Amino acid sequence: MSVLKETRIPPSRHSPQISVAPPCAVLALRYFRKIFSHPRVLSGAQAMAERVLVIGSGGREHALAWKLAQSPHVKHVFVAPGNAGTADNGKISNSAVPVSDHAAVAQFCRDQDIRLVVVGPEVPLAAGIVDDLTAAGIKCFGPTAKAAQLESSKSFTKAFLDRHEIPTARWKSFTDPKAACAFINSATFPALVVKASGLAAGKGVIVASTKEQACKAVIEIMQDKSFGTAGETVVVEERLEGEEISCLCFSDGVTIAPMPPAQDHKRLMDGDEGPNTGGMGAYSPAPQISKDLLQKIRETVLQKTVDGMRKEGAPYLGVLYAGLMLTKDGPKVLEFNCRFGDPECQVILPLLRSDLYEVMQAVINRRLASSMPAWKEDSAAVTVVMASQGYPGTYPKGLEITGLAKAKQLGLEVFHAGTALKDGRVVTSGGRVLTVTAIKEDLPTALQEANLGVAAIHFQGAIYRRDIGYRAIAFLRQSRGLTYKNSGVDIEAGNTLVQRIKPFAAATSRSGCNAELGGFAGLFDLKAAGYKDPILVSGTDGVGTKLKIAQQCQKHDTIGQDLVAMCVNDILAQGAEPLFFLDYFACGKLDVEVAQGVIAGIADACRKAGCALLGGETAEMPGMYPPGEYDLAGFAVGAVERGQMLPQLDRITEGDVVIGVASSGVHSNGFSLVRKIVEKSSLDFSSRVGVSGDQTLGELLLTPTKLYSKTLLPVLRSGHVKAYAHITGGGLLENIPRVLPESFGVILDALTWKIPEIFCWLHKEGNLSEEEMARTFNCGVGAVLVVQKDVAQQVLRDIQGHETAWLIGKVVSLQRGSDNVKVLNLHRALQANRSLCVQSHIQGNIQTGKMKVAVLISGTGTNLEALINSTKKDTSYAQIVLVISNKPGVEGLRKAERAGIPTRVVEHTRYPSRTEFDSAVDKVLEEFSVELICLAGFMRILSGPFVKKWEGKILNIHPSLLPSFKGAHAHRLVLQAGVRVTGCTVHFVAEEVDAGAIIFQEAVPVKLGDTEATLAERVKEAEHRAFPAALQLVASGAVRVGEAGKIYWK
Repeated sequence: MSVLKETRIPPSRHSPQISVAPPCAVLALRYFRKIFSHPRVLSGAQAMAERVLVIGSGGREHALAWKLAQSPHVKHVFVAPGNAGTADNGKISNSAVPVSDHAAVAQFCRDQDIRLVVVGPEVPLAAGIVDDLTAAGIKCFGPTAKAAQLESSKSFTKAFLDRHEIPTARWKSFTDPKAACAFINSATFPALVVKASGLAAGKGVIVASTKEQACKAVIEIMQDKSFGTAGETVVVEERLEGEEISCLCFSDGVTIAPMPPAQDHKRLMDGDEGPNTGGMGAYSPAPQISKDLLQKIRETVLQKTVDGMRKEGAPYLGVLYAGLMLTKDGPKVLEFNCRFGDPECQVILPLLRSDLYEVMQAVINRRLASSMPAWKEDSAAVTVVMASQGYPGTYPKGLEITGLAKAKQLGLEVFHAGTALKDGRVVTSGGRVLTVTAIKEDLPTALQEANLGVAAIHFQGAIYRRDIGYRAIAFLRQSRGLTYKNSGVDIEAGNTLVQRIKPFAAATSRSGCNAELGGFAGLFDLKAAGYKDPILVSGTDGVGTKLKIAQQCQKHDTIGQDLVAMCVNDILAQGAEPLFFLDYFACGKLDVEVAQGVIAGIADACRKAGCALLGGETAEMPGMYPPGEYDLAGFAVGAVERGQMLPQLDRITEGDVVIGVASSGVHSNGFSLVRKIVEKSSLDFSSRVGVSGDQTLGELLLTPTKLYSKTLLPVLRSGHVKAYAHITGGGLLENIPRVLPESFGVILDALTWKIPEIFCWLHKEGNLSEEEMARTFNCGVGAVLVVQKDVAQQVLRDIQGHETAWLIGKVVSLQRGSDNVKVLNLHRALQANRSLCVQSHIQGNIQTGKMKVAVLISGTGTNLEALINSTKKDTSYAQIVLVISNKPGVEGLRKAERAGIPTRVVEHTRYPSRTEFDSAVDKVLEEFSVELICLAGFMRILSGPFVKKWEGKILNIHPSLLPSFKGAHAHRLVLQAGVRVTGCTVHFVAEEVDAGAIIFQEAVPVKLGDTEATLAERVKEAEHRAFPAALQLVASGAVRVGEAGKIYWK
């Protein structure tokens, strides 16, 4: 394979002109490697190797440079000031740029074309280096000074934790040493931890054993200035009992990506003896942290912290380090660091499978959700620190270090900290000198290997620990048998649930049973219920994907009635009274509160239906269902006296009348279609609907299914009813024929009943046919009864005493080949009953404060529908105010009109030149105050003046991963080149051919046997995702074009 050296590829740009250029094989190969090593959305800045600057001089910074240098996107890593390990080490070298002079650092970055700065230690972060470099147009990984207060001010942090209800030790801050000591002596808890509020190089915490020691620490910090100005304010807090653990995560200000938990060893000597240090070693992952506990830490500490900082106007971007104490009351925050820990960094980064450069770019560009890092599984890392004699006090420098090559030969990573080069030799220059890291299949083996590496390295007076990870190893060696709870099934939680729901079930007792839960089976006495010659009738059903909406809306109290109603309404078709009900609740992890809410709803519905909740099954099945999801099934058993069974097919005759009983809404069928319609609509489940906006769309759709048993059973037993049908799955068209003789059908008139607004909205938004509506939904009729014509009015009045009902049709003889059910005037009824309440309340709100977008098309409007759907969402930053076509009568215009978007036709054939045509288009754009243009299958070349006027305001999509495979025949070029990956690129339009700054890319694999047509189809699917995503990035202000076409990310 040939290799390009120092090849500089200009930033990617694009123009609307069409040209064919030869494929770039080297770039295609680069993309291939990227996609298949770690799938990511690619940005233009990542398409070439770049220079990176790491700020710092310790083992942490050596580890950062080492990991960044592994990235194919990184050409060189400078470390300032660095150490002996980062001096001329392959792609890594040191720089003498003064890191405290932020202007000098910015100039160095410009001179060396550095595209990313990574800040290692806390002092530059607190000094605002990220703020200053970002203002200079240089990308920087790390939090702003305001966000870094989480580390630079312990008093700020403690107050922040309290404000956001994040668990921490009780505390108080002081600027007066006398007041601090008085608090120590009077506190109702052991106030024995004294902290310098400012930065103290990781040593500003004193954990006292007595009140006297704590007061002495206050005097040393505040009066003797043992930590300088960092101790002007002290925090005195409760001494917590438990085990310390470190949980770090990447954060882009919204999304967090936790790292494997680690444990540092602060004490100097084995057995946690000796003075506190900056850290003498660490290991990862920490086996004491179960998956459940890690998830709890993620939710209650890490995510709440990031959310809190964002709410307080200081979005946290970078690495967040939470030092935690695992107390008997759960994890509590001891401290935050605003960067990788040292030596935690040296054990965590070797476990990272992903490209660190890509992860950092995702953080800076606020796209972490689509670029979550992957970690090595079934591996453990241990790092042992080698320190100078006398550390953490005074220590000698300039001592020669030997054996480094031997440690490397053992397969270990040696990260330098306090080292320097002197006359070609590596010598000591700091307290903590080296960290030796081993990565093995388990912790004991990793510790053994790390200790072998330490033994191979020599310098006079070296101090190190031999027991790093001893607590974890002891934990692993404990004789602990597996438990059911270990495997994810919590029997105690299940027992708690049973105890909680027993009163609900007991409230459903009726004649025939007492509904007591806990036995192996339930009993029902038919004689006690008054039956003489009964036929048992059973039915079973579920709730379908209506559950998805309940789970998304976190509304679980009504779904139980849906389950009961779907079963008992079915057995009414046989004329049966529901006697008892059984439920089945299945989940991956049992949430007692959720399950209790669901089953309470089931019990309440059973009581309303007149049946007993006789029993049920709660199945906790780890791995079967994602977190937060559950499934339901129900089983109803009823009875009917032998002579009262329905339907009475021999009595049904032509001319019989059909009575419709009102539904409460969609009930529990057709929700896969409902969810698809909502997904494509301008609303989501949280959208406010109705004139007063007092209900969300989710709440409207979750209106529970009507229970008909108590209200209709007396009518069914009257002898006047020949048949009853529950309008369930299959809608009007498929359920009514189930209770008719084969020779009969029905004709219904949709104008005779009231169709709820929700069906009218579904019909319009989904562009559904009459047949699709009638076959999928109940359309406002939840049940139908067939009665003789001369008693129809009497039966109707009986029903109307309890339910809304109408005479909606009649029974007719079937002609050969005719439909069993005809619904007349359904379209008219849907139009007539359509109310603006479901739409207008929302649409009146979504127009303000959004970027006005025009879409230019030439035909079907490639990607137009995807753009329309994306901009209809409440959360969209853009709205399409205009669609322009250069050809009349095309399908894209009709799409826009159906969506209610104004359209204009500007025919290019009517203008003698490109410039005049563009001028006409420009006037229309100004008429609608357009701010941004999207080209969606627009087959005209835009003139230079037009492109220049709209620079940075025109988006186009190209069917390849630019800068590879430019021009009109991208798919053909891809197949000819034989690459294994292609994709699409959304970019700003510039005058130069196919060279606009790239906003968003999505990769698509090329499959064996692909043709241009099959490849184009898959790329088109990616375009439907990529174009809307890029539009939202631009409209939100997250990305823009600056001087000379350079792209800027916010």
